[in-house]
Amino acid sequence: MTLHTAVLHGPHGTVPSATAQGAHDLVQSAAVQGSQGAQGVHQLVQNVDWAAIAPPAIVAVAALVVLVADLFLTERRKGLLGPLAAAALALAALSLIPLVGEDRHTFCLTAGPRACSYVADPFALSLQLLVLGGAFVTALLSITPVRQERLPAGEFWFLLLSSASGAALLPASRDLATLVVALEVASLPAFALVGLRRGARLSSEAALKFFLTSVAATAVMLLGVSFVYAATGSMHLDTVAQALPRVDSRLGTLAATGVALTLVGFAFKTAAAPFHFWVPDTYVGAPVPVAAYLSVVGKAAGFSGLILVAVRAFPSYADAWGPVLAVLAALTMSVGNLGALRQRTDRAHGAVRLLAWSSVGQAGYLLVPIAAAGADQDGGAVGATVAYALMYAVVNLGAFAVVAAHRPPGGDGRLDDYRGLARTHPWAAAALAFFLLCLAGLPPGIVGLFAKVTVFSAAVDAGLGWLAVVMAVNVVIALVYYLTWTALLFRPSARQPAGAGPAPAAVAIPLPLAVTVALTSVLALATSGAPQLLLRFADTALF
Repeated sequence: MTLHTAVLHGPHGTVPSATAQGAHDLVQSAAVQGSQGAQGVHQLVQNVDWAAIAPPAIVAVAALVVLVADLFLTERRKGLLGPLAAAALALAALSLIPLVGEDRHTFCLTAGPRACSYVADPFALSLQLLVLGGAFVTALLSITPVRQERLPAGEFWFLLLSSASGAALLPASRDLATLVVALEVASLPAFALVGLRRGARLSSEAALKFFLTSVAATAVMLLGVSFVYAATGSMHLDTVAQALPRVDSRLGTLAATGVALTLVGFAFKTAAAPFHFWVPDTYVGAPVPVAAYLSVVGKAAGFSGLILVAVRAFPSYADAWGPVLAVLAALTMSVGNLGALRQRTDRAHGAVRLLAWSSVGQAGYLLVPIAAAGADQDGGAVGATVAYALMYAVVNLGAFAVVAAHRPPGGDGRLDDYRGLARTHPWAAAALAFFLLCLAGLPPGIVGLFAKVTVFSAAVDAGLGWLAVVMAVNVVIALVYYLTWTALLFRPSARQPAGAGPAPAAVAIPLPLAVTVALTSVLALATSGAPQLLLRFADTALF
């Protein structure tokens, strides 16, 4: 190819013609475009905010360390894995401190509207504190039962840390894919934890029921997420919220079906009625610390996901999911409290079963502020759910700690086994009585009373007076079984009738369990003395 160039002659030599100047401009343009292309490639490389992702990352790394350490430790030294796991969870909780008061984002899109997959905002930090604190208390609660029941230590601590890492990731997730992955990371190890007692029929049945229920919920949720993505073209919650009101009319049915299926999947995860049937048998078949973990950390993960998808991603459908959640809240608290009311004091596994049904009833209270957020189109009501969940976590873990500490070796955990506990272990009986009064919302359990008032106010302010009435009736029903158990603690047992002389010598409580009971008691007393500490979360744990 020949380039013909005309040359102009002047007094100072030759000057390139217009054709030559055009070629020069073309070269310069190519150079500029190459520079812009290099800059675009550079924009694809993100800086990861390691401080923001530190809480779940620390727990995940600790799980891998425990798994590898288990291969090299002798059987005698595997008891060190429990304190190591507890220390890692405490360190992860402490890593939240530098993030307080900030709103940090990472894993964001580099082109188009700003959308991030991980956000460390007040809502995420509050739920991460609940999850990591609950997992830490569960670790303390588990040290003695793991040894006494001869559970495989390495597997137990690895599974517990893995589940906690997923539960800590979930509140900070801001796209549907990360939400689903985090929820499954929290759930899959929990299946194995429930069935970890090898050779125990109840444990195997509980794990199978829990697994099948959760898999069905995940399948429904994934189908809903795929429909939402097909209708909106995005996974990020904020983008989905903006796109849903503008969805093409031909995709309206697809979008509405996706929203409904996604919310149904999370309803399974939160044990909302009628999707609660797996709870009692799963809690009874699982080791007591695992039941405590599911009742607090598993519930926190499910509710944080439900809040994010309902309030953050689907606000345009609030007029539909708001009333549905209100009905689910009324149904859940009624079914849970009536189920707990039916428990007999001489029934096998009655203590854990009562706490399981109580957990279902408490899930109904936790749903009320979310339903209120749908009714008044204001995400501020979800702060009441966070405040109530924090109260519930402290006192419920404390109740499970006392149950684990005083469950007779080889016993089946009847409520009658705790009759007369005040004579043998006065301080433990006082602690359990206080925890039960907190759950009932009666003085001196002031923190439970204030938490219930906060939830009640959220329903009234949103115009859900009928739901507030249903809640009030259920609180009265719950008083019956909470006070029945409390009264048993101070009644003389059949083996030690009143006036029969001094109480028998008390069996020493193992140190880790005693520390767990003491820690939860101090926290419950502190929040009862200053309930505004929890109410402050209702004002700050907002979007």
